[in-house]
Amino acid sequence: MDGLSVTGTFAQKLERPTPLGETTAVHVKLPPAVDPRLEGSLVRVVGTPEDPVVLFRSDTLAELGAIPSSPGPEFFTRFAQLADPERREASEPRGAGGESGEVTRETLLFNGRHPTARFEAPPLDARALRNGDLVAFDGCPLRPTSTQAQWDRTQIIRDPAVVLDPARTWDPCTGAGTKGGVWTFAHLMRQMAQGSGVSPETFVTHWLSRWLNDYQVNGDNVPARRKMYDEVIAPWAAASGTLSSLQQDATTGRWEVVLDRPLDLGIAPFRLLAIVNRVDLARGTGGGHGRLETAGELRFVFGLTRPSPWGRGGTEATCNLKPFTLIVEYGVPRTGCLNVILWAQQWAQLGTHASFDALYRARLTAMTESVVLRGRAPGKGNQNALNQLRTNEIALGGMAEGLPWELREFSLTDEDPGQGTDLPSNGLLRPHTLALTPDDATHDFRTDPDVDSFVRTLVKGGVAQPVQVPGQCTASFAVPSRVQGRPFLGGNSLVVPPTHWEALNVVPTDASEVCARKEFSINTCNGCHFKDTGTTDFSGVNNTAFTHISPTSGIPARLSKFLTGGGAGFMFLVPDAQFGPSVTSWPFADLLRRHQRLYDIAHCTVCGLFLGVDPGFLVQMETLAGVVPLDMPFGSWTPPFKVGPIRDVAVVKQLLELLPGFKADLRDMPLDFHRPPEVFVH
Repeated sequence: MDGLSVTGTFAQKLERPTPLGETTAVHVKLPPAVDPRLEGSLVRVVGTPEDPVVLFRSDTLAELGAIPSSPGPEFFTRFAQLADPERREASEPRGAGGESGEVTRETLLFNGRHPTARFEAPPLDARALRNGDLVAFDGCPLRPTSTQAQWDRTQIIRDPAVVLDPARTWDPCTGAGTKGGVWTFAHLMRQMAQGSGVSPETFVTHWLSRWLNDYQVNGDNVPARRKMYDEVIAPWAAASGTLSSLQQDATTGRWEVVLDRPLDLGIAPFRLLAIVNRVDLARGTGGGHGRLETAGELRFVFGLTRPSPWGRGGTEATCNLKPFTLIVEYGVPRTGCLNVILWAQQWAQLGTHASFDALYRARLTAMTESVVLRGRAPGKGNQNALNQLRTNEIALGGMAEGLPWELREFSLTDEDPGQGTDLPSNGLLRPHTLALTPDDATHDFRTDPDVDSFVRTLVKGGVAQPVQVPGQCTASFAVPSRVQGRPFLGGNSLVVPPTHWEALNVVPTDASEVCARKEFSINTCNGCHFKDTGTTDFSGVNNTAFTHISPTSGIPARLSKFLTGGGAGFMFLVPDAQFGPSVTSWPFADLLRRHQRLYDIAHCTVCGLFLGVDPGFLVQMETLAGVVPLDMPFGSWTPPFKVGPIRDVAVVKQLLELLPGFKADLRDMPLDFHRPPEVFVH
């Protein structure tokens, strides 16, 4: 496709500053409103009622003389003080000047997770911007070619030089390494436990003991898997020189672990598989419409082992790798556009190394420590940056016992699903509802009426239009903890069954419904780890069934085709989980998507200073126009205003005149502050 035809952001210097001192018009291409009542509105309000972003149709502003010209009828405008476009203009050749290897001018256009077209992004012309011309600001005109080597250095780092680094990791298979090194399970837990009121050893033992008894989350009963004692706690205790037993309290009936001394955290049976960069998850408030609050996530992926003999010269062959992954997911505590760029540039710099040498590992260490150390996130539980800790295993079950693969989630928050609150809190790791995933014990994955209704109304209402499967299918939606007054989100997620989520009455010829079903299901734990992503291989060739990073394939760990696309330059086609290939197959190449997003942030993002809008402006808007054109995902809230379109140019002029009286704080934001609908949690 022609590069300008897919450009979603233009900037243009104003002939004179606005009354608030803004010097630049930033034009963003908005999709059709989620709320069909807003069709034809000359004003759109996105974000939230508490933190609104007010945009005016660019054609209307050009008509009023507020901007020199408009890029087209799909564009809406917001004003800013532009930071330094020269920084990006200078950064472009450095970001792709050959130090990272072969470069390419070609960009793949992704619609959500799906590659849909190819184009070449135009380079930034700062001189044209200074002259008042419309200048495109989307994507890098040059970036390193997406290769396995690039992914291995900047996205999912799993090379033996890193995950078996003797100075920073401990290998429970061989006993080699440094106990408590900076990339070990022990180090992460010691940092996480500070502020909990208990020792790190007690912190971990209490967390492992969660599997010994049933518990409830949002009304979902999560059955015990007491093989946690046999497979993890008892052998770990034995290797620690600790006497252990599993005892049942005669009064309460609860099972408890009794240890005569603490577990030795230094020899934890969790072996590092990968360090994962998810800067692609960098988001702002209001669904991406506000300031950048984090730089995405930093993740550590561990696999469970039960080596024999324990840590005394064992080998890969005797390691007894278990089908059990533990993923520790941190929110990277960087706020503001420039700080997110600097974080991305650190990752991009890692891509320039020819090997995983000492300098590479030192730089990576500085990056990870800046996130995982206690105190890096003062406003979160235990002042730790943890977002959530997830497990995905069948080692504690086994299909023969009727216990399939299970995923659980834990956090340092106090979640009250009934009230819809989830507040950071010091203390121990607590069970948490699984993100966007229904309770599969009470909702049948094929026939449940609540799932069907939710998909065909709220999710379908959030599908970006126009929709065309498989090329154009994204949706913006939130999954509440309760639906129709009943608990909806689950406390655990089982795989096989369910293998995915269906909506019973979806019409296969209705593209919006097919898209909505897929968008809902692929963002659940069940769908993401099985049928919706094709993570179903049992042949032993790929060793990634139910996981995207295999805990049983050895080191380096194998990756799923959903991630790799089947290899650099390829796409992995997955038949639709409900209807099969006769309706559509969905293409994936997620590491390529992440690669492009990394370099777009690191080298081709320009920051601007945007004035926030006081929420009182919406009250005045309703008084003046009788409505507020507030566009939010269906089902995420109850509108506090009468929602409707503004189609009167005279009203737009009045609102522009009123706006300076409702200025709020100044915000450091990227020019492409409005991102397309994306619901990514995995």
